[in-house]
Amino acid sequence: MLNELIKPFVASEYLVKWATQNWEHQQMLRLRQAVFCEEQGVFSGDDLDEIDRIAIPIVAIACVAGLPDEVVGTVRIYQSEPGIWWGSRLAVAVEYRKQGHLGASLIRLAVTTAHAQGCRTFLAQVQRRNVPLFRRLHWHSQKEIELHGRPHNLMQADLDKYPPYDGGATGFVATSRIMS
Repeated sequence: MLNELIKPFVASEYLVKWATQNWEHQQMLRLRQAVFCEEQGVFSGDDLDEIDRIAIPIVAIACVAGLPDEVVGTVRIYQSEPGIWWGSRLAVAVEYRKQGHLGASLIRLAVTTAHAQGCRTFLAQVQRRNVPLFRRLHWHSQKEIELHGRPHNLMQADLDKYPPYDGGATGFVATSRIMS
């Protein structure tokens, strides 16, 4: 009976930043594998590709007692040509998806830090089920596409809503209400 009353710990404070430490990279790759390979079955084995060699990985790290503890969200950004930036591999751990703001916080850091590096256009190929989130965050659909056999939308961020921020390596703290 007591075990039924005890809910699993879910952090209420997150550090959102570029992945700069080895443990952050390792946990980020494990999270991507869990989401894109095991849960969604988009890729077999792992989801690594050539973009990983040039991308800036961004992570959301759950904090315990104010200290970074575990990577629970990720996205990567890269410049495909001067001024044209892309975001991809947005993932949040299953047990943290109810936090709602983690995906938005990752997207915010992705776009604002690219904007600080000369981004004039920021694009992403967004899984159809995530299009409403991106629309709420001031993204516009360019067209419907299919990617990896699944429906996606090519979307573009409204850069006027994402002022340049050059502190990606430091990042920012995102907080949430404790969910009941």
